[in-house]
Amino acid sequence: MEFCYEPYNLAEFTYLISFLGGVQAMKPKHKITRAVQPTAPFNFDATFHKPAHFPSGDNYWESGVRWQTFRFLGKDLGVVFKNAGSVDKPKINIEIYSAERLSEESIEWFINEVTFRYNLDLDLDDFYKRFAGDKFVGPVIKRIRGMRPGHQDSLYEYLIIGIVLQNCTVLRSIQMMQVLFEKYGTLLEFDGKKLWCFWEPGSLKSVTEDELRALKVGYRAKSIKRTDDYFAQGLTDEMELRKKGRDIQTKELLKLYGVGPATVWYLLFDVFHHWDFFNHISPWEQKIYTKLFFDKDPEAPVPVKKLLKHFEKFGDYKQLAVHYIWEDLWWKRKDEHIPWLEKLIRI
Repeated sequence: MEFCYEPYNLAEFTYLISFLGGVQAMKPKHKITRAVQPTAPFNFDATFHKPAHFPSGDNYWESGVRWQTFRFLGKDLGVVFKNAGSVDKPKINIEIYSAERLSEESIEWFINEVTFRYNLDLDLDDFYKRFAGDKFVGPVIKRIRGMRPGHQDSLYEYLIIGIVLQNCTVLRSIQMMQVLFEKYGTLLEFDGKKLWCFWEPGSLKSVTEDELRALKVGYRAKSIKRTDDYFAQGLTDEMELRKKGRDIQTKELLKLYGVGPATVWYLLFDVFHHWDFFNHISPWEQKIYTKLFFDKDPEAPVPVKKLLKHFEKFGDYKQLAVHYIWEDLWWKRKDEHIPWLEKLIRI
């Protein structure tokens, strides 16, 4: 399984939401609001929006606001994150929409989960002190100061998205994800938005591989079925896995169908928040790193071993440091044309 996040444009997103017409949406009746104060500094937009990430129909972002669905504790939740503070005095108002009233215990559990997934309590002071003077990382820290690495999905959801990203264009991945949402997900309407909510892990146990293939997901049907079966059997527990060390996490993740050393690298960073683990670079990323760090022609990329050795200078923060530089590049692309980068983008 090879994960490859590539940027998207307005035309692709218009295609994505065009599927909503005629689909009956569930409208959660109950709404509660909670305020959360992330550790400072905190950059709301750079944390809740990653321009290079694959666009899926379960979220939408505008500056200062993110709409997101969550399948959590067996419930379909519509959630709105609103920036109510500043970088140095951060505050987020979180609106949670649900079909039934949520208990205080469930609300607290959910807030804790959101805090974990988006790293809202991450202490960046040491990272900033060590690399504020670095010629690569220093200027980026100034531009997107307070940005957190983060991912909205559970381990199961992350794996499903990774499967539809395999070996195809972004537009094709959007089509496959949308078909899966329409067949097995739930469309929620809340706060003026219609967004899809993931299905429960393990709920495809009665679905055959042939039925999945009929949705035109191709050979990925086998991976989707195997992944869902694994969760249906309770063979992995994300919450328990979070408590384990990196070696045990790696061992358990490699038991998942289609997950190899390359995929583990993404999972350990995005899902389990290891900032020091960096042992894989995809061919697409290799070309971009060649230009960013060595200012050489991306079509004659620097060897992966040399790149990985170069990143060792960032020590315990090598993954976080490169992530900062990577995200800064895609934020730049939103405002300016970068010719060498456009040549590398596959639509």
